[in-house]
Amino acid sequence: MDNTPDNYEPPHRPTWDEYFLMLAKLAATRSTCLAFPVGAVITKNRQVLATGYNGSPSGSAHCTTQGFCYPGLSSCDASKTLPSRAVHAEANAIAQAAKHGISTAGASIYVTLEPCIYCLKLIISAGIREVFYETTFNSGEKAALRDTFISEGIVEFNQIQLSEDTAKKAALLLLNPTSVPKNVV
Repeated sequence: MDNTPDNYEPPHRPTWDEYFLMLAKLAATRSTCLAFPVGAVITKNRQVLATGYNGSPSGSAHCTTQGFCYPGLSSCDASKTLPSRAVHAEANAIAQAAKHGISTAGASIYVTLEPCIYCLKLIISAGIREVFYETTFNSGEKAALRDTFISEGIVEFNQIQLSEDTAKKAALLLLNPTSVPKNVV
């Protein structure tokens, strides 16, 4: 017997892809990179294995703390010759999994920015099979190499976005107390 009221609408729930992308976006808030924040979440069987964000290597001064990447340079992307000081979010997530003895074989990774070619090769070598990303990064020859890896069947790529409903609900929950009783009549 169904006791559901006629006018009942179940609350909006994010899809699994949206859920993990939101976690990657939250990880990006920890970024110490002045150029742009990036977050990553490695998952397997709908479980989080590791997270990462871009920033200076552990033990090195954070660019956000000192206010610059190199003396006289506001951010790494302002130079054509100096290398970025940041460890990329994907590399940090893979390193965290390795540090804690967590296998990434057969896993998926959710990132706020499409992985660069170097991180993509690391992702493939770590056994991660699927990449879900929000914003495109690679172009030209780098995109061609990415597409070669995809056509070889060694990795899958999926660009995803949050739905407006999911983004609005998440913002509301982030800005207000979450676990409060609802008035039940």
